[in-house]
Amino acid sequence: MNDKEIIFRLYIDYTKKHLGKIIFALIFSILVAGSTSATAWLLDPAIEKIFLNKDQSLILVIPILIITAFSTKGISLYIAKVLMIRTSEEVKKNIQIDMLSSFIKADTEMIEDKHTGKYISNLNFDVNQITAMLSNAILNLFKDGLTLIGLLLVMFFQNWRLSLIAIIMIPIATFTAKKLGKRIKKVTTEAQEKSGDLNKYLVDLFKNHKIIKIFQRESYENERSEKFVDELKEKSIKILTVFIRSTPIMEILTGIMIAILIFFSGKMIMSGQLSINNFFSFLAAMMLAYQPVKSLATVNIAFGQGLSAAKRIIPIVDQKNKISKNENGNHLKIDNASIKIKNLSFKYNSNTKNIVLKNINIDIAGKKMTALVGHSGSGKSTILNLIPRIYETNEGEISIDNQNIKEVNLASLRKEISIVDQNTTLFDDTVFNNIKYAKPSATDEEVYKAAKISMSTDFIEKLDSKFETFIGENGVKLSGGEKQRLSIARALLKDSKIILLDEATSSLDSETEEKIQKALEELTKNKTTVVIAHRLSTILNSENIYVIDKGSVQSFGKHTELLKNSSLYKNFYDRQIKNN
Repeated sequence: MNDKEIIFRLYIDYTKKHLGKIIFALIFSILVAGSTSATAWLLDPAIEKIFLNKDQSLILVIPILIITAFSTKGISLYIAKVLMIRTSEEVKKNIQIDMLSSFIKADTEMIEDKHTGKYISNLNFDVNQITAMLSNAILNLFKDGLTLIGLLLVMFFQNWRLSLIAIIMIPIATFTAKKLGKRIKKVTTEAQEKSGDLNKYLVDLFKNHKIIKIFQRESYENERSEKFVDELKEKSIKILTVFIRSTPIMEILTGIMIAILIFFSGKMIMSGQLSINNFFSFLAAMMLAYQPVKSLATVNIAFGQGLSAAKRIIPIVDQKNKISKNENGNHLKIDNASIKIKNLSFKYNSNTKNIVLKNINIDIAGKKMTALVGHSGSGKSTILNLIPRIYETNEGEISIDNQNIKEVNLASLRKEISIVDQNTTLFDDTVFNNIKYAKPSATDEEVYKAAKISMSTDFIEKLDSKFETFIGENGVKLSGGEKQRLSIARALLKDSKIILLDEATSSLDSETEEKIQKALEELTKNKTTVVIAHRLSTILNSENIYVIDKGSVQSFGKHTELLKNSSLYKNFYDRQIKNN
């Protein structure tokens, strides 16, 4: 998108609804311009009537008018700024809501494609650049543009010859701003990258804090943190340095202009072509014009920063999901909940050369347990993620009760599926709310029942605030087994027809595992269950066991059949027998 398209997009989607406030800000900007111009113009009669002619009739009137002009300017400027601040913050809120909505709705693959820290930088750093463009740049364009016009009128009214000399500074300032604007876009983009790197590092720092302690890498991380902060500092210095480069140019230009004007004014006063009062009024107008010209010289820079940020944000807001929701599609109708995977192949976009699954064919019996075994990285978890369409298949078909999952309403599909995996995900909220998350309409009794069946009540009752205990970021205040039991409680509460278990007992000790197995038996009773388990003892009675190796089905059958027919499966089993 070019700059014009971005400006139009920002106006249509975010600014248009606040047009009333912007118009009011424009009206008050006119008052600022008028009162500033009036201040310069009042010096003419003040000097002529009071100081030269010693006219006592205006000795109070002109000071009162000057106070009125300054008061009008101050109050109008305050109201205009408040209106634009409110507008910019509303726009900021709306952009951030759109971005967060895009993140929430986005395909998992898109979220995993970029580090969390980069998205945080987009949400904060970039949006703030757009906010600054609205609250400062647009207001300054109104206020200072109109003020400059008003002061130029005063200057031309006093002496058009001197005015022609003075306005030479305007095209020079415009040229300077244009040059600096191009530079600031590049530097702002670099700063955003460094801001993203710092956020990315910060997320990793908190996530891996225990590892840093265990491996005693505090000194190393201190050096890294200093490097990230220092790089961002350097880019910030560059932005501010470029931003103020107009200052020396404007100062030198103004000095030259005043010197030239004094020279010509002196000549004109001596020849009787210009009176003293006209000169001081003109000089005041020109000096007052210095600030708006300087401000307008930086407006282009602020616009450059805002537009550069918008170019990074709009693609996120416009992100189109590859996985269609099929909102108008037929709702999934569950009868037996049997699942068929036919000629399935899959590869991640981020790694197009690596085919994760190759021509997979699996029949999962309805209301029974089917197991997947294989080495780590063989593709087992990917198969589980493809069933609820967390990822989209590249080739082949997955159907539930003979209904292609790509053709049914996505919400109706996911409503019938629960996942309990080895990487339990919990929110920084209460125990109660973490369980209820699976079913917001659940009653308190249903939540307590799910906790009891999952053996969670045992440890919940020992917590300080029991069900109202906050468990910290991703359940940091709980043990691995406790987090896993809460995950099972959520699945129990949802009561879906299809259960996907990915190493669901991997975080549990033997004693806890025995309890959890009973909970899982309750969870999977009369449910279609697909289970990945590192302990083969948990899947010996499965209807079918599929051995997955290097993205393909190596063999399948019942436990006794595989011991005879699959050397890979027998190897798994023998190793576990020896280990036990």
